[in-house]
Amino acid sequence: MTDDTDQVAATGGFWDHVEALRGVLLRCAVTVVVMAAVLFAVMPWIFDNIILAPCREDFPLYRWLGALSARWGGDDLDGFKVELINIRLASQFFIHMSTSLWLAVALAFPIVIHQLWGFIAPGLYENEKRGARRAFLAGNAMFYLGVATGYFLVFPLTLRFLAQYKVSEMVPNQISLDSYMDNFLVLILVMGIIFELPLVCWMLGRMGLLTRDFFTTYRRHAIVALMALAAVVTPTGDPFTLMVVFLPVYLLWESGAMPVAPRAPSNDRLTADGLPQS
Repeated sequence: MTDDTDQVAATGGFWDHVEALRGVLLRCAVTVVVMAAVLFAVMPWIFDNIILAPCREDFPLYRWLGALSARWGGDDLDGFKVELINIRLASQFFIHMSTSLWLAVALAFPIVIHQLWGFIAPGLYENEKRGARRAFLAGNAMFYLGVATGYFLVFPLTLRFLAQYKVSEMVPNQISLDSYMDNFLVLILVMGIIFELPLVCWMLGRMGLLTRDFFTTYRRHAIVALMALAAVVTPTGDPFTLMVVFLPVYLLWESGAMPVAPRAPSNDRLTADGLPQS
C-alpha cells in the first residue's frame, strides 16, 4: 500500500513540474511576442538610426578612422555612403517582421534565462547556484560584448570594404536590402555567440575536461580550425572579412585559456580512492 502511495505522489510531483515548466515557457513566449510587437512599432526609427547607421559617413568608427587618417596624413575617408535597393515586392514587410523577432529574442534573452533559472534553481545546491549565477552574468556580458563588437567594428569594416570594392569601374555596386540584412544579422549574432567561447572553456575546465596545456599543444590546430570556422560563418568569402572575423575569435581562444587550470592532477598523485593527494 505504501509503495502505491509513493508512486502516486511521485507521479503527481512529476506532472506538477511539467505544469510549472509549461507556465515558464508560456511566460517566455509572451515576453518575446510582446517585445517583438513593441519593436515592430518602432522599427522605422531603429532602421534609420541604428541598423542603417553603418551606411552613412557619420558612423562612429568611420569618424574615428577619418580622424586617424587625417592625423597621419592619409587619404580622405569622407564621402562614404551606401544606398540600398529593394528588388522584391514583399521583402520590406518580411524584413520588418523578421528583424523585430530577432531583436526581440536577443533583447529578451536575459529575461528568458531568468525565468528558466527560477524553475531550475530550487533543485540545485547552494554552491551550484553560485556557479550558475556567475555563468549567467558572464554569459550575458560576453554575448552583448560580442554583439557590440560585431556592430561597431566587424560589420562596418566589412560593409565599407565590400561596398567600395569593384572588379571593374563598369560594374557599379547596387546592394539589395536582403543582402544587407543577411550580412548584418549573421555577423552580429555570430559574434555574440562566438564571444561565449571563454565561458565554454571555463565550464569545461570546471568539469575537468579541459586544461591550459590543451591550448598550448593544439594552438596550431586551433588556428586552422578557427580560420575554417570564420570562413563558414562569414557571409562573404573575401579575405578581408575573413580576417576581421578571425582575429577576434582567435583572441577569444587565447583568452579562454586564462580561467582554465594549468593541468589536471597526475595519476601518480592519486590515492586509492581516485582522489588527489592532499
